[in-house]
Amino acid sequence: MRITGAQALVKSLEMQGVDVVFGLPGGAILPVYDPIIDSPIRHILVRHEQGAGHMAEGYAQATNKPGVAIVTSGPAATNIVTALADAYMDSIPIVVITGQVATSSIGTDAFQEADTTGITMSITKHNWLIKDASEIPQVVKEAFHVATTGRPGPVLIDLPKDVSNQMMDWYWPDSVDLPGYKPNVKGHPRSISAAAKLIKEAKKPVFYIGGGVIRSGASAALKTLVEKCNIPVVTTLMGRGAFPDDHPLCLGMPGMHGTYTAITAMQKSDLLITLGARFDDRVTGKVSGFAPEAKIIHVDIDPAELGKVRRADVPIVGDVKLVIEELIEALDKGEAGELDYSITQEWHDQVKKWQEDFPLRYEEDPKDGSLKPQYVVECLSKLAPEGTILASGVGQHQMWGSQFWHFNDANTWINSGGLGTMGFAIPAAIGAKVGRPDKMVWAVDGDGCFQMTAQELVTASAERIPVKIALLNNAYLGMVRQWQEMFYEERYSEVYLSPDLPDYVKWAEAMGCVAFRVETPEDVIPTIEKANQINDRSVVIEFRTDWREKVFPMVPSGATNDEVVLGPMFEGR
Repeated sequence: MRITGAQALVKSLEMQGVDVVFGLPGGAILPVYDPIIDSPIRHILVRHEQGAGHMAEGYAQATNKPGVAIVTSGPAATNIVTALADAYMDSIPIVVITGQVATSSIGTDAFQEADTTGITMSITKHNWLIKDASEIPQVVKEAFHVATTGRPGPVLIDLPKDVSNQMMDWYWPDSVDLPGYKPNVKGHPRSISAAAKLIKEAKKPVFYIGGGVIRSGASAALKTLVEKCNIPVVTTLMGRGAFPDDHPLCLGMPGMHGTYTAITAMQKSDLLITLGARFDDRVTGKVSGFAPEAKIIHVDIDPAELGKVRRADVPIVGDVKLVIEELIEALDKGEAGELDYSITQEWHDQVKKWQEDFPLRYEEDPKDGSLKPQYVVECLSKLAPEGTILASGVGQHQMWGSQFWHFNDANTWINSGGLGTMGFAIPAAIGAKVGRPDKMVWAVDGDGCFQMTAQELVTASAERIPVKIALLNNAYLGMVRQWQEMFYEERYSEVYLSPDLPDYVKWAEAMGCVAFRVETPEDVIPTIEKANQINDRSVVIEFRTDWREKVFPMVPSGATNDEVVLGPMFEGR
């Protein structure tokens, strides 16, 4: 069958099981948009290419399937660079297809030309510049394979316009041939045995769980392992939901704005069982002072992560789900003796005391009647149906979202961890809702973030994708203000926005949303209940929150985790 390269691309996406793509047409990619009309693949027209990338990320995080974005050349490709970098940092599988000028024009500074493969080389697992239409099916199959195997991540296919128009004989490859790309998925038996031995000997162990557990679908296996070992668990910002918050062994999030118990348990532990986490600087604080007495078991599919920040006593390269299953088997066999729960009893008692003495706290009944953002997030969480997905932007509201929302399921927390991309929440929430239309999707956003990507609510309205946005409006770039207050002698440089400009309610209504404004604690619950009942349109609630509020606990930048600041609610303790 003779078809064009553009038709081959769309047909290849269909063969990969793609059901939706996010994109925006333009000159160089225009040939691809014609066969999309005849395809069963749903196309969602975004209002900015960055939004297409974040929607693909949100879709991928909510479904564990690769998200797909299609944009044109030049500025469209550079607009989606942020989403590629974001996905690369957080190991999110997305496939981005960019148009490119004709092969005869490459290198001539043609209209809307950019060196897309060069620009994205360092922020993709791999990218391809297709030179002949006959390559398209093979490259598409390879791209999806690379994006979803090993350590997941973004890939990019750059497709020149003349190649899209070129005729080719259709075929679909039986396999991929990628010499040198063979991710190791099974842990080495000797390393598994050594890890089991350390687990059985540890007196103050902690499971340190990262986003890799979610990406590998290992949550059920992790729960089995944790309960078998009876060891406390911390879940990183990207790992929230990998282990249920309501489990008695869950200590919450560690790191710069983690719970005191999670931070301190890691710091005082004698063994960190690290599964799918990468010793990020936001978790470790000052590396030289991080968990000084702890031995390290480090499991990761990416061998480059092992020893990158902290030397592991037992490094294990492998898929975390398979390694967890191998660890369970090794412990069941009793290769290094039986598990003795009595040797960790004193540790459990200490951890429980930290939890009782230093819970997450904020001023719950302020005398001035101000609206506390933590209270808003708590109410959102309590009123949300089971399995609700929460997306967030980046800043104070992201930390409060992670702290005060209860996550009991994987793939329900959609956020930008490594890159820290402001404006992530709204498009990511839309992508998550497309991937999981059966789930309620809330996004918690700040006024700074909202102003960066709010236009994608037009996409949500036009495409009938009902999401719910909790906008915490404190009239500041809140996290920047917090740092300026604490570390820059209250010199507030370029951090004030405005409580009234823009009018968020009018703006949201202009984009086709139902909108509410909440200014008092008494109105929080009734307004959330109203929003939860609206399922045919997107909803925006502007919560006018206390601008003075800061995120605590906090480990100051450059400090060790022993120097955690608990905040004013614990003054004098």
